[in-house]
Amino acid sequence: MGRVGLGVAAGCAAATCAIAAVLVARRASARARWRRAVALLREFEEGCATPPARLRQVVDAMVVEMHAGLASDGGSKLKMLLTFVDALPTGNEEGIYYAIDLGGTNFRALRVEVGAGSVVTSRKVELPIPEELTKGTIEELFNFVAIALKDFVEREDGKDEQRALGFTFSFPVKQTSVSSGSLIRWTKGFSIENAAGKDVAQCLNEALARSGLNVRVTALVNDTVGTLALGHYHDEDTVAAVIIGAGTNACYIERTDAIIKCQGLLTNSGGMVVNMEWGNFWSSHLPRTPYDISLDDETQNRNDQGFEKMISGIYLGEIARLVLHRMALESDVFGDSADNLSTPFTLSTPLLAAIREDDSPDLSEVRRILQERLMIPDTPLKTRRLVVKVCDIVTRRAARLAAAGIVGILKKLGRDGSGVASSGRTRGQPRRSVVAIEGGLYQGYPVFREYLDEALVEILGEEVARTVALTVMEDGSGVGAALLAAVHSSNRQQGSI
Repeated sequence: MGRVGLGVAAGCAAATCAIAAVLVARRASARARWRRAVALLREFEEGCATPPARLRQVVDAMVVEMHAGLASDGGSKLKMLLTFVDALPTGNEEGIYYAIDLGGTNFRALRVEVGAGSVVTSRKVELPIPEELTKGTIEELFNFVAIALKDFVEREDGKDEQRALGFTFSFPVKQTSVSSGSLIRWTKGFSIENAAGKDVAQCLNEALARSGLNVRVTALVNDTVGTLALGHYHDEDTVAAVIIGAGTNACYIERTDAIIKCQGLLTNSGGMVVNMEWGNFWSSHLPRTPYDISLDDETQNRNDQGFEKMISGIYLGEIARLVLHRMALESDVFGDSADNLSTPFTLSTPLLAAIREDDSPDLSEVRRILQERLMIPDTPLKTRRLVVKVCDIVTRRAARLAAAGIVGILKKLGRDGSGVASSGRTRGQPRRSVVAIEGGLYQGYPVFREYLDEALVEILGEEVARTVALTVMEDGSGVGAALLAAVHSSNRQQGSI
């Protein structure tokens, strides 16, 4: 071989080595970026960890905050609001009643006929609330509600007969009677100005009068109280209710002598339903991550509703998006599509649930969601598995924290199987306790439900957990409000609590 041939061969060899070196470097770089994505996943999983010991700390913190909220207004992150509901349905109610359920993206009107110990008929209409009404005036919002209710009543009854109305208003309200209360603040994305402090029942009654409808509010409740009422109607062992949907909250039946901030408060039953507003619960024992802090910074109610932001449907998808976006920025798991994850709330919680519940061998539903909804094409299977794992971590933490909240209520009531009640009274054998639950996150997301049930057993132990029943209520916030309108109308039969 001549010199030229040797030179060409040497050049080819050098080029081959250079190409090989580049490929090796690229593979090493890709492996390093993938390791970074996995490291971020493990870091997030550790930050969200909820072992039983930690959950019991959350339970105890919840009980402490409940006591503080019952002792004085402003003494706790938990509002522990009095509802003045001292009577719950017993099954003896009769007649036709209406209900309005306002507390999210949709508004519902219901016509409920009860008698002979059962709900004979229940009809409803559901309408979306125009987004501009969530930022307009309170008069505009309630005019919309009143006109929609009038159309519904005229279509259902066709006669001008006075009816009692249960008004489910699922925002923080300082109740002044069973049928009146002033708005404390908006949540769930509503931001109507100059509404705080106004009596929302009076505002609705005025709107109803303007519309010419002969219906008046006889019971102002939030969705949890309505759900508790329906649960109690079906099962007298119902002691609490929890909403786990777009937002989250809880209420329960408290002894009036335990409500220290209203000493001397008298009720016919010796008890009263307390609206906890537990979405605002906070404790250093809650597993907060940098992503939770980033989420909080994005929201209008910064530094509020910390518990809700960890467990409710509005926020879970966004937490997962924040994690995935950081992975996209610090690794190449999504190729050139990092910008597609930069827009807040593009990953909704229903999409998160669909991703987590995809059990196909190649995660085809995950691939479809990434490609069609998030504009991230051509993801390899290992990347899709990474996305599923992120959604699982978010789901598991949320469900287990919700379980800890439920056990906190049971412990406050002396129904968690421990030796001494939080009131100092000695407990006997655990009594059967029913918790009524409503909300799409619990009802429509089986994995969430399984994780919650699993955590209840871990915290309470199998023996005590068998005495606790979580009962799903269908339309509890609507039908329950109508039942409370029946109980608290002028011709009522006294209920029990």
